[in-house]
Amino acid sequence: MDFVVSSSHLLGHLQLVSKVVGSKNALPILDNLLFKVSEGVLQVTASDLESTLTTRLNLDSNNGSGIIAVDTKKILEILKELSEQPLTFNIDVDELKIDIISSNGKYTLVGQNGEDFPQIPGLKPDRVNRVDILPDVLYSGITSAIFATGDDELRPVMNGVFIEFQNDGVNFVATDAHKLVKYRRKEVKVEEEASFILPKKPASILKSVLPKAFSDITLEFDDKNAIFSFENFQLICRLVEGVYPNYSTVIPKDNPNKLIVDRVELFSSLKRVSIFANQASNLVGLAINGNQLRIAAQDIDYAISGNEVINCQYDGDEMEIGFKSNFLIEILNNISATEVILELSDPTRAGIVVPKDNENENEEVLMLLMPMMINN
Repeated sequence: MDFVVSSSHLLGHLQLVSKVVGSKNALPILDNLLFKVSEGVLQVTASDLESTLTTRLNLDSNNGSGIIAVDTKKILEILKELSEQPLTFNIDVDELKIDIISSNGKYTLVGQNGEDFPQIPGLKPDRVNRVDILPDVLYSGITSAIFATGDDELRPVMNGVFIEFQNDGVNFVATDAHKLVKYRRKEVKVEEEASFILPKKPASILKSVLPKAFSDITLEFDDKNAIFSFENFQLICRLVEGVYPNYSTVIPKDNPNKLIVDRVELFSSLKRVSIFANQASNLVGLAINGNQLRIAAQDIDYAISGNEVINCQYDGDEMEIGFKSNFLIEILNNISATEVILELSDPTRAGIVVPKDNENENEEVLMLLMPMMINN
């Protein structure tokens, strides 16, 4: 089979699907991308058995059809070094020979039998849930929550993003037991409530691919797998099995002490002061009194310390509370609002960070951080 395709167009698609390819694959064939040519369309598939991403691109011309597996690393290295130009692929499926002809050269690769590529898993027809969701909703939900996912092999359910469809909206939740994020969009309506846990790797892949989507995402899932279909892409992934913890029970409902502060000013101050925190604990203390917030950190072992005072608006009792600085910095980095509200109850209970003003009236963002004990 032969086909002609734009070098930059092909490279763009291959760079996206190659994110699925693992560094240590269970099967050697998974080091390859599966090329399938039919009726003027090239379909490229990458898989690691847990996630499978497929993309389709129209060819400039095409003669014949067939499938072949192409070494991921080799094809990407070739395409990265070529300027934008039409490339001609001459592929002998029987001999597994691939000739790539450019404007000033010819490159020959040895492929592998495409029939050896793993079959794409399907869904159970009697247990399928289907939802059409805007790419902005899915992208914002994943982007807001993914940084808070865990990395604990003993608690795999906390290593993904919990996506919960309710009658009045959709929630994206992630937690590692130290921090928790709940991102909610109210404009998503479903007839039947359902939920699943999306693993971290396919969530990261979606975060990379979704900016290419301009129409609704069709999401179908059962108790084992989920399929995200949009534009010229389809991602199929195995879900995390298990019951997600009841996250709502750890969110404090009564927080009488409310601090309003400029997000960037607090973020910058924390970045500077945290340099002086103990490397093992990364503890920073926040002392709030009136309209001033004092941020302090010290490392007794090295006799170093740092502190800053920034202006704020505060309604509540005088308080001193400690947080892990890198976690608080992460939270502030994942909120886009100009000002944030830090809701506190007492130094032993979780603090809640929410944007002062939501850019989208259908959006709700809540980020929770467990405190640390301050040794006075």
